[in-house]
Amino acid sequence: MKLLLAKAALAPLLLLQGRQVRRKALRLPEATGPRHGEVGDGELMLRLLIVGDSSGAGVGASHQDEALAGRLSRALARRLGGRVRWQLVARTGHNSAQALIHLQSTDLQAADVLVTALGVNDVVGQVGPHSWLQTLQAIDAHARQVAGVRYTLHSAIPPMHAFPLLPQPLRWWMGAQAMRLNQRLGLALAGTAERGVQAMPDELHGAQNREAVQALMAPDGFHPGPAGYRLWAESLSERIALEAFKDA
Repeated sequence: MKLLLAKAALAPLLLLQGRQVRRKALRLPEATGPRHGEVGDGELMLRLLIVGDSSGAGVGASHQDEALAGRLSRALARRLGGRVRWQLVARTGHNSAQALIHLQSTDLQAADVLVTALGVNDVVGQVGPHSWLQTLQAIDAHARQVAGVRYTLHSAIPPMHAFPLLPQPLRWWMGAQAMRLNQRLGLALAGTAERGVQAMPDELHGAQNREAVQALMAPDGFHPGPAGYRLWAESLSERIALEAFKDA
């Protein structure tokens, strides 16, 4: 209720700031490089599917090797001591519903684990928690049915309250909406063994000074840079190695 009241009171300013951000924002390309591959040596330990938006597509990194897909697959190969085969389905601007359509139209490889990197565009588009959760569930169901996924890890929406690009109070508003969706997702998945949600690393939450956060971000102030992708991937890989293999 407080968020609704704040939105009503701040609506003209939020709309103005949103237009200014879109007009002035530095538009970076998606990372170059293949959208599928294999890393590591020895036995094939894991087949990974990543579904996402611009952060999943690697905006802020020059090549997929420095972006989420490359960083995560290599981190998992190190942790598991073998090969990891990966596939990326991601596109700039996609909200979760658009990512689902993209996934459904893609020829999927077999996969054991699904990672989603979605939610920022749902916040920007003011998608409600119920619709967001339903779409994430549909993404999970499709990946299980078509690719054989057995464990899904949803990366939480990034800490938008710490995005250097966003002015106040727009930054506060989007951060509050992101936290609201994350909280609802956490509650929905509580006690579920086949799906989980992983918070972003503490270093990306803005707990330290602004300069430290900016060092992890891309020049646009909105996406991770290579250092941010590395931290994000290590956090996800630790959770995947724990959850996907706990019964092995």
